[in-house]
Amino acid sequence: MGPGQTPSPGKTLGPGQAPTPGQALGGDEDRLLVGLDDGDDAAVVRTGDGTAVVSTADFFTPVVDDARDWGRIAAANALSDVYAMGGRPLVGLNLLGWPRDVLPAELAGEVLAGALDIARAAGCLVGGGHSIDSPEPLYGMAVTGLVDPDRLLRNDAGRPGVPLTLTKPLGVGILNNRHKRTGEVFAHAIAVMAALNDKASAAALEAGAVCATDVTGFGLLGHLHKLARASGVTAVVDAAAVPVLDGARESLRAGYVSGGTRRNLDWVRPHLDAGRAGEDQLRLLADAQTSGGLLVAGEIPGHPVIGELVPAVAGTTLVIR
Repeated sequence: MGPGQTPSPGKTLGPGQAPTPGQALGGDEDRLLVGLDDGDDAAVVRTGDGTAVVSTADFFTPVVDDARDWGRIAAANALSDVYAMGGRPLVGLNLLGWPRDVLPAELAGEVLAGALDIARAAGCLVGGGHSIDSPEPLYGMAVTGLVDPDRLLRNDAGRPGVPLTLTKPLGVGILNNRHKRTGEVFAHAIAVMAALNDKASAAALEAGAVCATDVTGFGLLGHLHKLARASGVTAVVDAAAVPVLDGARESLRAGYVSGGTRRNLDWVRPHLDAGRAGEDQLRLLADAQTSGGLLVAGEIPGHPVIGELVPAVAGTTLVIR
């Protein structure tokens, strides 16, 4: 689903109507605690025994050349949606598309091995999955986990006066774009993308946070816009406080900006008070991330506060200062 598209789940079906993705069937709408209404990171369903199931899926084409690293990054990215809801992953299923007449099966094995390394580090089982013959390689996971329904992290729970914390630096989209065009390898960017958000999620819950999301394809500005819109607040970002990977600013100035980053900025611009921020600064804040950090409404020890939520300003969800 691209920027600006808003699904409308959660309504009862009429005669002859097809279900909308995220819509509960059979009068069980109250069991679907989180669907697609506010663009949250995963679906959450109450089980009735004091727990809830959190479920998500994510996959994409390679962002790095090394197959094992790609598997590690894709697995961390899929698991992140569970952590972003405050959950604990239980089992993952591989989702693999492979051009078997073009690339050797051994290379696909490296992708799966990398993903298994990350799943094991997360204490998450991998129970098989599904593969297809595809014109280009695709990999990701469908992940199921558990979450306390009374301690959810969700998009619509932000309140004015609460600080904003970001747990990973920005810039992997820019560096990945440079990697694709030049072949240069940025080991520090790979390490950030392959890092799990488990400790950040646990720290957010320990701090009493109730609102969070992870920063992925929509970039910081896109995901923060969704959070502010769902919560009925405006988000103020201190651009100087936002952490950035080494080399990202230089690569940005050299023109390594993806189409996704440009689309992210175009999407949020009508809702943005950019202040004195220049175009390069805005592109960095809109940089399309892969397996980014958690954006938490709350102060998390050891991670930078990058802004705060304030009462809603008409027509504006984002303010840069």
